[in-house]
Amino acid sequence: MHHHTFPADLVQAQREWYVTYRQLAASAGTQTTVLRRRLVRLSVLVAAHPFWATVPDCGPAARMQLKALAWDAAEETPGTAAGAGGR
Repeated sequence: MHHHTFPADLVQAQREWYVTYRQLAASAGTQTTVLRRRLVRLSVLVAAHPFWATVPDCGPAARMQLKALAWDAAEETPGTAAGAGGR
């Protein structure tokens, strides 16, 4: 398996996606719209990032590697508040 070096902004966007998703799952409906909009924006940032043009032959494997990397980093982020990251 080829290991990719991901741009910091791509890893950060994927990490924020996981944090936002968890916040949405835990929300009692008070910020549902805000969190859903943020999740959509982060999804676009991740999916349309220019990095993906550099890995055409192993895109799916690279995406899974990014998700694993960001998941581990998001798990290590204690007490992340809603709206973290400023996007």
